[in-house]
Amino acid sequence: MAKKVVATLKKGTGRDWAKVIRAVKSDKTGAYSFKEEIIPSEKVKEYFNS
Repeated sequence: MAKKVVATLKKGTGRDWAKVIRAVKSDKTGAYSFKEEIIPSEKVKEYFNS
């Protein structure tokens, strides 16, 4: 599935979007999980600063 998303982002209007992955630590177990989102390219810095 990820390959299809990445291939779509490389075409035409897909360049205006970015796939971001953030590691999120669980308060309950202390384990890390990963959260993936597709957001507009101009919002990437805001996403990681929040």
